[in-house]
Amino acid sequence: MRKTYSTMIALMLTVSAFAQIKMPPPSPTFELKGTVGLAEVKVVYSRPSAKGREVAGNLIPYNEVWRTGANASTKISFSADVKLNGNAVPAGDYALYTMFTEETATIILSKNLTWWGSLGYNAKDDLLRFDVPVKHPSSHYETFTMSFSDFTMNSANLNMKWEHTKAMFSIESDVDASVMADIQAQVIDATPENPGVYFQAAGYYYETERDSKLALNWVNKALDASPEKQYWVVHLKAKLLARMGMKKDAMAAAKESITLAKAGGNPDYVRLNEKLIADLK
Repeated sequence: MRKTYSTMIALMLTVSAFAQIKMPPPSPTFELKGTVGLAEVKVVYSRPSAKGREVAGNLIPYNEVWRTGANASTKISFSADVKLNGNAVPAGDYALYTMFTEETATIILSKNLTWWGSLGYNAKDDLLRFDVPVKHPSSHYETFTMSFSDFTMNSANLNMKWEHTKAMFSIESDVDASVMADIQAQVIDATPENPGVYFQAAGYYYETERDSKLALNWVNKALDASPEKQYWVVHLKAKLLARMGMKKDAMAAAKESITLAKAGGNPDYVRLNEKLIADLK
C-alpha cells in the first residue's frame, strides 16, 4: 500500500511538473480585424495546419457542422448592422459554423457562443444559414486561413482557405444612408467650418456618381476656404470637370494639380493627373 501511495505521489508530481511547461499551441488563436464600410468586423479563430493529412472530407468533414477552425468555435462580431450575401444580420457577436460538401459550403451564424467546437451545436440557435460555392484551387494553403479581400466603399469578401479548399461570402454595410444623412446635415443644411468637409462631400458624390455640378460647387468652396490650394482637391476638381465633359477646364485643373503635387513631393498624384490628361486627349 505504501509503495502504491508513493507511486501515486510520484505520478502527481510528474504531471504537475509537466503542467508548468509552456508549450506553443498546435492551432494558434488568431484575430482578424477589418473595417467594412462603417462596420468594424472581427473574427477570432484557431488555425490548424494540414501536416500531411487530407483536409477535404477529413479535417473539414463533409455534411457535418464544423467549428470553422480548431478548438473553440470561431467567433465573428459586427459593430453595426450588415448583410452577409444579402442576408440581414444585426450588430452583435456570433459563432461562425460551416458545413461543407465538395461543391458547396453552408455558412451558419449561431447566437450561442458558449459551446466548445461544434459539441452541443443546435440548429435552434441559428440566426442565419446560406450556401456558397466551394472552389478547389491548385494553390496549397498549409494552415487554415481567413482573410478579407475585394474591398469596396461598402463591402468586402471574407475568405476561408485550407489546403485546396476555398469558400467565401460577402459582407456589406449600409454606408450610403449614413453618409448621405451626414452630408445633408453638415453641408446641405449648414455651412461647414472645416473646408475639408466640402471636399469629403464632393468626393463621395463623385464616387457614387451623384450630382457632379453640386459636387464641383463644393470643391470650389473647399478651395476658396483653404489658405492654400491642395493638389488632391484640385485633382478631384479635374475629375469632376472631366465627367461633366468640360475637357479643356479638366486638363487645366489636372496640370495645376501636377504643379502642386510636384511641389508637395507626391509622385503618385503626378501620375494620376498625367493619366487623366492622357485619357482626355
